[in-house]
Amino acid sequence: MCDILQAANMLRGVPKEIAEMKNELENIEEFINKADRMADDVEDENTSQGIKARIKQLIEASFDIQDVIDEYMIYEEKPHGCAGGANLAKTMILRHRIANKIRNIKSRISEMNDARGMDHIFHIQSTLEQGSNSSAISLNADLLQNLRKAPFYMDEADIVGFEMPRDMLIDWLVEGRAERTIVSVVGMGGQGKTTLAKKVFDNNKIVKHFDCHVWIKVSQSYNIEGLLRSMLHKFYEQQGANPPPNIHQMNRAVLVDEVRKYLKKKRYVVVFDDVWNLRFWDDIEFAMIDNKMGCKILITTRDINVLNACKKSAFVEVYELKSLTEEQSLELFNKKAFHDLNGRCPENLIDISSKIVEKCNGLPLAIVVIGGILSCKDRNTLEWSNFSENLNSELKEDSLIKKIVCLSYHDLSYNLKSCLLYFGLYPEGCIVPSKILIRQWMAERFVKDDMEETFEEVAKGYLTELINRSLVQVVSISIDGRAKSCCVHDLVHATILEKCEDLSFCKNIDEDDQSSLNGMVRRLSIAIKSDNLMENIENSQVRSLLVKTLNEAFVRRIPTKYRRLSVLDLEHVGLRNVPKDLGCLSHLKYFRFRENFRGDRCVLPKAIGMLENLETLDLTRTSFHAMPKEICKLRKLRHFLGYNMSLILLKDGIGGMTSLQTLRDVYLDGGVNEVVKLIQELGKLKQLKELVLIGVRSTYMSAISSSINEMQQMEKLHIRANGYNMVIDMDLSSPPPMLRHLTLEGKLEMLPEWIPKLQNLVKLKLKYSELTDDKMELLKSMPNLLSLSLRENAYEAETLHFQHGWFENLKHLYLEDLENLNYIIIDEGALCSLKKLQLTFIRHLKTLPTGIQHLKKLEVLNIKQMSHLFSEAFFFDEGKAHWSFKHVPVVDI
Repeated sequence: MCDILQAANMLRGVPKEIAEMKNELENIEEFINKADRMADDVEDENTSQGIKARIKQLIEASFDIQDVIDEYMIYEEKPHGCAGGANLAKTMILRHRIANKIRNIKSRISEMNDARGMDHIFHIQSTLEQGSNSSAISLNADLLQNLRKAPFYMDEADIVGFEMPRDMLIDWLVEGRAERTIVSVVGMGGQGKTTLAKKVFDNNKIVKHFDCHVWIKVSQSYNIEGLLRSMLHKFYEQQGANPPPNIHQMNRAVLVDEVRKYLKKKRYVVVFDDVWNLRFWDDIEFAMIDNKMGCKILITTRDINVLNACKKSAFVEVYELKSLTEEQSLELFNKKAFHDLNGRCPENLIDISSKIVEKCNGLPLAIVVIGGILSCKDRNTLEWSNFSENLNSELKEDSLIKKIVCLSYHDLSYNLKSCLLYFGLYPEGCIVPSKILIRQWMAERFVKDDMEETFEEVAKGYLTELINRSLVQVVSISIDGRAKSCCVHDLVHATILEKCEDLSFCKNIDEDDQSSLNGMVRRLSIAIKSDNLMENIENSQVRSLLVKTLNEAFVRRIPTKYRRLSVLDLEHVGLRNVPKDLGCLSHLKYFRFRENFRGDRCVLPKAIGMLENLETLDLTRTSFHAMPKEICKLRKLRHFLGYNMSLILLKDGIGGMTSLQTLRDVYLDGGVNEVVKLIQELGKLKQLKELVLIGVRSTYMSAISSSINEMQQMEKLHIRANGYNMVIDMDLSSPPPMLRHLTLEGKLEMLPEWIPKLQNLVKLKLKYSELTDDKMELLKSMPNLLSLSLRENAYEAETLHFQHGWFENLKHLYLEDLENLNYIIIDEGALCSLKKLQLTFIRHLKTLPTGIQHLKKLEVLNIKQMSHLFSEAFFFDEGKAHWSFKHVPVVDI
C-alpha cells in the first residue's frame, strides 16, 4: 500500500517537479557558463582538464533535463479528448515514466555533488560568484542596446594600412608578362590577407582588365571536384547563364576539361583564398589554362612553401604582409572601439588604449575583436586597465588571437554563446544566409522571449551584436543595410570548434573526420557518403541534424533514429520524396528540404500534419505536387517557403495558421471559386510579413486587394501575373504601412495611387508595367525609396527624363529590356544619391544617359548586352562619352 501511495504522490507531483527541473536547468547552465570560463583562465593544464570533465558530466545531465521537459510539454500540449479510461491510463503511464526520469536525474546530480573532487569545482564557482574581474568588465546597457540595434559595418575608409600593398598587387595583376602568373599574399593568421585580397579583387582596374574574375575559398580541408564545380558555377553566374545541367555527375577529369574550355579565350583572374595544402597547385594546375593572355591567379596563404611548390611550373610573385604599425593599429582600434564617437578616443582612455593596442602585435583581427569587446563597455579607466592586465603580449600570434577570441566569447551571455557556437555546424569559410541562421537559432530556443519584439527581431539583434563584436563577418548586405549573409573568420571558427568539443555542443562528420560518436552529441553535421559509417553515427540524443550529399537509405532512417530532432536540414541528398514517417519527429521545429532533384515533382506526405511544433518549413528549389491539407494543422508554423507551391487543398483551413509570417512562393492554380476562397483565407493571416503570389489573374484582384488590406504587418509583397498582358489592378484602401519591398510583375493600366503613399518603401521592382513618363513622376518623391528596378517593358516611353529633385534618396537603379527606350536624360540635381546604375539589353538606347556626369556619388556603372549601335557610340566616338563617367570608380562593360 505504501508503494502505491508513493507512486500516486509521485505522479501528482510531476507538474511541480517539471517547474523545479526548469529552475535546476538554469542553475546548471549558469554554472557551466562560469566554470567554462575558469577552465580557460587557469594555467595548470591538469586543473583545466579536470574542470572540463566535470562540465561534461553536468552538460549530459542538462541534456537529460531538457529531454524530460520537452517530453512533458509536448504531451501536455496535445489534445487528449474526453477523459476516458484509455486516455487516463496513457497519462498515468507517461507521468510515471517522466517521474522516474526526474528521480534518476536528481540522483545523478546529487552523486556528482558528493563525488570526490567536486569541492574544487564548487570552490571555483564560489570564486566566480565573488567576482573575478581581472578580465571581465561590466556591460553598459545603453551601449549594448545600440550594439544590437545599429549595425556597424567597416567600409573601405575604415580599413587601414593596406594602401601600399593594394596598389602593388593591382600592378602585378594588371601589368606584367603574358604567361600565366601566380600572385600571392603570405602572412600569419589574422593579419588581413583575405581583407587585402578582397580590396584588390573588387578594384575597378581589376574588374575592367579581366574578362572574368572569381573568388574561391579553399581552407584546410577541400575537395578538388567541389572547387572545380564552384568555379564553373561562378563563371556561368557571372555571365548570367546556367552551368551544364549534369555538373554534379561530372568526375574530376571532365570538370578540369570544362574549366579549361571556358577559360580558353579569356583573360581571367581567379583568387584562391586561404590555401594550406602544399599539393594544391598540383591539384588545380591543369584546370588553369595558360593561354598567354596575361591570366593571373591570386593565392592567399600562411605558408610560403605553398608558393614554393608552384614555382616548378608557374611564374610566382610573392608579397609578404607585414603587421600594422603602432599608428595604424591605434587608428583601426579607435574606429572599432569608438565608432559612435567617429573614431575619437576619450582623453581618459588614450594611455590605456595605447597599451591595449600594443599587446595586439599589429594583428588586425586581434585589434578589431578587442575593439568589439570594448565598444559595448563602460568607458571606465580602471575597468579598461583590468582588461589590459589580462592580455599577455608574450603569446605567439595564433595563441594571442585565440586568447582574445575566448575573451570576447566569455563576454557573451549564455544564449549568445550558443548562437556563436552554432557556426561550428558549418564548414570553415561557409557563407550562411542570415535568415536560415536566425530560424535555426529559434528552433534551438537560443532566442529569449521579449514582450516588445518578435523572436525574429530579437534574433536579428543577436546577430548584429556578434557582427559588431567582430566575431561574425558580414558577407553581403541588403540595400537598407541589413546583413543578408555572414560567416566567421577561420581562426574564430577554430576556436568555436574547440569549444564545441569541450561543451559537447556539436560534431562534424566529413571525409577528413569519420570518427564515431562518443558520449552525448546534441548537434550533428554530416557531409559524407560512406555507407559503413552510417550505423556508427546514429544517436537518439541529437537535436540538430544537417545533412549534405548523402545516400537515400540513411536519410530514410532519420525519423526513427533521431526522434528528438528540433532542426532537420537536408540539402542535395538526392531524395525523390520526403520520408513518409516524418511525423515521428514530434519535437521538430525547423525542416529544410532543398535542391534534392531535378526530375519529377516530389510528394509531401500527409504525416507533415503531425509536426505540430514546426515553425519553419523550407521547401524552396524543389518542385512538389499540391501541398496536403494536413499542413493546416501546423498552427505554430511561422515561415512556409516553397517553389511554385499549390495550396489549393488548404483553402478551407489555412486561415487558421495565424502564426505565419512568411508565405512564398504560392502558385494560384485551380478553379476561380477555389482560388478566391484560398485568397480570402489568406486575409485571416494578420501576422504575415512576406507574401509571394504567382499566376495571378484579373478575376482574383478583388479578393487579393481585400486580403492585403487586412495584412497590416506586411513588409515584403510580390505579385506575379499569369502572363505579361494580364493586368494587375489592386485597389488597396488600407495598404500595409510597414511595406518595405514591393514587386509587381504584370501590366499596370495606371500606377496605383497607393504606391506613392508607401512611406517606408525601400525597394520597388516593376516588370511588364508599361508605365509612361507622367506615371514615373508620381514616384519621384518617395522619401525612403533606395532601389528602383524597371524591367521588360515596365516603362514604354521613348525618353526617360529624371528631372531636378527626382528620387533624391535612390541608391540603386536597374533598367533592363525596355524596348521603346531611346534616350535617358539626367538633370543636375536628380538622382543625387545614386551609387549604382545598371543598363541591360536596352536595344534602342543610342548612347549613355545624357547628364551622367551629374551623378557625383555614382560608384558602379554596369552596362550589359547593349545594341551594336550603342557599342559604336560608346567605343568608337573618339572617346567622347568617356569623360562623362570618368569619376565612377567601377565600370563593368
